[in-house]
Amino acid sequence: MESLIKFVENEFVQKKEFPKFSAGDTITVYYEIKEGEKTRTQFFKGVVIQRRGSGATETFTIRKMSGTVGVERIFPVNMPALQKIELNKKGKVRRSRIFYFRGLTGKKARIKEVRS
Repeated sequence: MESLIKFVENEFVQKKEFPKFSAGDTITVYYEIKEGEKTRTQFFKGVVIQRRGSGATETFTIRKMSGTVGVERIFPVNMPALQKIELNKKGKVRRSRIFYFRGLTGKKARIKEVRS
């Protein structure tokens, strides 16, 4: 049964080429929004909190500050409306899921950048 699911995922799910990113990286996600008959591109720029799942069910969570309110959004990797992902900064964190980042404010909420 598992091999059948993996076969269907590999054959029918369209894979898009995105840069490699992980928790702690700052990325910008461009996605398409439909309003009536019109479509427009919107972006969401923030820090990656986690990546979870594998294959067709893989998702990633991004957190950004909108004024003083933290906003998180979960994106499926294989979402058809996803247009592109830009990697702005590589962050140096020790964990793959940085949920502690939600409780940090001000200068403590900065993530050290990895220069490449």
